[in-house]
Amino acid sequence: MSRFDRPARLAAELLARRGFEVRRHPAARRQNLFARHGVDLVLDVGAANGGYGRQLREFGYTGRIESFEPLRTAYLDLVAGTDAGWRAHHHALGAEAGEAEINVASNSNSSSLLPMLDAHREAAPEVDYVGTETITVKRLDDLDVLGTARAPFLKIDTQGFEKAVIEGGPAVIEKCVGIQLEISFVPLYEGGMLADEAIAWGYANGFRIAVIEQGYAAPTGEVLQMDAVFFRA
Repeated sequence: MSRFDRPARLAAELLARRGFEVRRHPAARRQNLFARHGVDLVLDVGAANGGYGRQLREFGYTGRIESFEPLRTAYLDLVAGTDAGWRAHHHALGAEAGEAEINVASNSNSSSLLPMLDAHREAAPEVDYVGTETITVKRLDDLDVLGTARAPFLKIDTQGFEKAVIEGGPAVIEKCVGIQLEISFVPLYEGGMLADEAIAWGYANGFRIAVIEQGYAAPTGEVLQMDAVFFRA
């Protein structure tokens, strides 16, 4: 045992007694999977202020990123953090092209094109819709974003609107080596796709779950959402 092992083990035990667990960062595991599958383009749908893209860069991903964010304020923050290989698009993705009213939440990340349900409000009473914003919606299959990418990866985090994004992009998804979906175990947004439907869709389309990352939990400790990372079987 090296002289570093014992202090690290003691620190981990102390944290465990206080209810915390030391584990590998999910982004590090994801980056290893990206490298293994040769991911050279990430389609970041529901980019918010760019946190997902920045995390990709911090953990070593150097390929192209195409981010999609419909809310004006979040889009401006997103653009401010992009680099030469990272492009931001100011619109949502869905099943049909056009305009729509998005519900703007007090914490921005909970904003959705779908109505928020009571289960969400009970789990996070400090969060609710505070207004609406008119946005542009486009279909993924109508966009020229793949370019010369050989191994695209699609991440969708759209607060219950994932199914509509999928319905607007079957041709692009067919070319993807992997996909990341926010999966819900209880209905949080009206009409949102639940975990069983999302997982069944993934396996029916040639993907299998490689990683499950913990997402949103209620104050009671009940896990309401997880992020599922799929790759081609």
